[in-house]
Amino acid sequence: MTLPSTEDVVDLLTAQHKQIKELFAQLKSGQGDKSELFKELVRLLAVHESAEEEAVHPVAARARFGADKMVGQRRDEENHAKCALANLYDLGVDHPDFDAELVEFADAVIAHANREENEEFALLRQQFSVHQLERMAGSVRAAEAIAPTRPHPKTGASALANLLAGPPLAVFDRARDAVRDWRREDDG
Repeated sequence: MTLPSTEDVVDLLTAQHKQIKELFAQLKSGQGDKSELFKELVRLLAVHESAEEEAVHPVAARARFGADKMVGQRRDEENHAKCALANLYDLGVDHPDFDAELVEFADAVIAHANREENEEFALLRQQFSVHQLERMAGSVRAAEAIAPTRPHPKTGASALANLLAGPPLAVFDRARDAVRDWRREDDG
């Protein structure tokens, strides 16, 4: 019998931010397989941002008067990040401009994560009980399970856009990932 997780949404998302920062550090330092590290970064960022847009931002925006402006700023940053990540993905890790663009992208994403932690996550801790934050973590996990594994900037940054476009895109992305992985195993 598996016991339910007592991890709350802030702990969950902060741990993901740490993973993202570690992947950036590995990519910048040249540790490991660049292509695999970038693939993992793309997947983590796409799933993370989609889940935040569906399960966290709408709640935070309603948490207190004026919070919607702060959440709107985070959404704008995330939309820019989706576009930049899609461009990096299209560029590919072997392109001569990839490393320089990755550094710029990493700086923007890390600054965004820090603002989320200091502003939005702090607001969630102030406004919601431990039980509510734990339930929100469950909502984030559910959203992650059906989230696309690649950025799709043209879908929008709203919870509704993610709910409508996310599942079909996720199926497509996961099928494409499986075919790619199968080809790599078959070639290897």
